[in-house]
Amino acid sequence: MGTTITGETTAPIEEGLRNATLQARKEAAVPRGLATALPVFAAKAAGSEITDVEGKRYIDFGGGIAVLNTGHLHPKVKAAVQAQLENFSHTCIQVTPYESYIRLAERLNAIAPVRGPAKTVFLTTGAEAVENAVKIARAHTGRPGVIAFSGAFHGRTLLGMALTGKVVPYKVGFGPMPADIYHLPFPVAYHGKEVAATLEAIETLFKADIDPARIAAMIIEPVQGEGGFYQAQPELMQGLRAICDKHGILLIADEVQTGFARTGKMFALEHTGVKADLVTMAKSLAGGFPLSAVSGTASIMDSPHPGGLGGTYGGSPLGCAAGNAVLDVIEEENLCQRADEIGDLLVRRIKELQTGNSLRGVIGDIRAVGAMVAMELVADGDADKPDPDLTRALVARAAEKGLVLLSCGVRGNVIRFLCPLTTSDALVNEGMDRLGEALRECVAERAGS
Repeated sequence: MGTTITGETTAPIEEGLRNATLQARKEAAVPRGLATALPVFAAKAAGSEITDVEGKRYIDFGGGIAVLNTGHLHPKVKAAVQAQLENFSHTCIQVTPYESYIRLAERLNAIAPVRGPAKTVFLTTGAEAVENAVKIARAHTGRPGVIAFSGAFHGRTLLGMALTGKVVPYKVGFGPMPADIYHLPFPVAYHGKEVAATLEAIETLFKADIDPARIAAMIIEPVQGEGGFYQAQPELMQGLRAICDKHGILLIADEVQTGFARTGKMFALEHTGVKADLVTMAKSLAGGFPLSAVSGTASIMDSPHPGGLGGTYGGSPLGCAAGNAVLDVIEEENLCQRADEIGDLLVRRIKELQTGNSLRGVIGDIRAVGAMVAMELVADGDADKPDPDLTRALVARAAEKGLVLLSCGVRGNVIRFLCPLTTSDALVNEGMDRLGEALRECVAERAGS
C-alpha cells in the first residue's frame, strides 16, 4: 500500500525504489555537472507537498525554483493541459499556429510593464528568453554591447553565462565568453554598496571602456534571484531608465524568477514605478510546463526580420494552455495579495528565530518583496562574516525533517523561500517549525564540536 500526499513516511510509492539506489544510478548515468540540491527522488506532488519514492512527505519551500507559484498540479492548470492533449500536442507555431498562443500573447501584452503597445514571442526556457531579448535589442539598435550586473543570473547558455554576474559555478571552465558584455556592481545596502556608486560606475564605464553609443541594452533583475534576493531599489531603476533614455539604450527587465505574483505584484518591476523596453519571463508562467516569453514595446519587438525569431518548441500548445490557466488562477485566487500575506508570515517567523536566545547573531539580514523572502546566515551578526557552511548544513538537515529549502547568494549564505502562493498558513507554519528545529540543531551541534 502506498502513501497519501498529506501523510508522513509510509510504504514506498513504488516497491523496489529507494533514494540511495536512485542516487547511485544517477551518478552512473548522468554527468556530475548536473548537480542536485538533495538526493531525494520525487514520486508524487500536489499543492505545496511532495512525496518521495520511499513515501516520505516533504513541505516544498522551493517551488521548483520559483516555477510553481500556483502549486504542484493546480487543478485548473492540469485540466487545461489535459484538454489540450485531447486535441494535439505539437504542430510548431512556425508551421501551423494555434489560438492559445495568440490569446496568451494578448493577455501578456495587456499587463507587461513595458512602454506603449506591446507584442510577445514565446520560447521554452528562461535562458532562451534572455538570448532573444538581446537579439531583439541588437536588431533594434544596431549596437552590440550589453550591460549586466554583479550577482545576476541570466541562464546557462553561452550568452546567458556571459551576462551572469557570478563565476562559480556558472562560468568556470566554459570560456571564452562572448564579447561586448560589461558588468557593473549591484547595490546592496546590507553590504555597504549604495545606488550612487552604481550609477557613478556606469559613467566611468562609458569613459573608460565603451562608448554608450555602442550599448544596445542593460539587463537587470528587479530582485536578484541566484544572487541573493536583493531588490533593485526604485532610485536605481529610475536612474538606469534615465541613463538608457539619454543614450538610446534599451532597458531589459529579467522577470524570469520574479514574475507572476511572486512579489505581491504581477511583475516585480511594478514596485519601482519604471517601465522597461523588454521583459523576459519563464518559470511560473506555465505552472510547471516549459514556456518562456519576451514581451516588449511593439516597435522594438518588430525589429527582427521575419524568420529571425522562433524555435521548434517555443510556445508549445501545452505550455500556452497552461499559461492561460495560470493567469486565470492568479486572478481568481488573488495570488498577488496572497503573496504579501505569505511574505508577512514568513518574515514574522524568521524574526522570531533571529531574536531567539539560541540563535543570536546567526541570522543577519531578512529581506522580503511579497513572498520572495530571504534570510542571510552570518557569524556573530556580522554582515562581513557569511556562513555558507551553516547554510549547507541547514538545507540538508531541513530535508531530513521533511522540508525542501533552497540556498543562493554570491557568498552561498542565503536561504530563499519560494513556497507556492497557494500554500496555506498552516503549512507555512509547519514548514517554519521544521526549519527552526533544523537550524537550532545545526547551531547546537557546531557549538558542541
